Amino acid sequence: MAKKIPLRQCLGCHEARDKRELIRVVKDNENHFAIDATGKMNGRGAYICKKKECLEKAIRSKSLEKSFKMSIPAEVYEKLNKELEDIGK
Repeated sequence: MAKKIPLRQCLGCHEARDKRELIRVVKDNENHFAIDATGKMNGRGAYICKKKECLEKAIRSKSLEKSFKMSIPAEVYEKLNKELEDIGK
């Protein structure tokens, strides 16, 4: 039997994709945010495609805020932008 591939929904385009194709943003119990490259950090996670358009859509629609039920610090978006630029290189 084939191993099941975990799917997650992008907060920008709302497409279900293999979670390894997405960037995970994590919020821990102390409300600190981090970009989780391993996909194994503890905490609540939200996923965004590795496309700049998806990040822009997620920012415009405040998808991350809705997902985490709180406001997101600007530096989290800056980290995501930098991560996308690094991936694009």
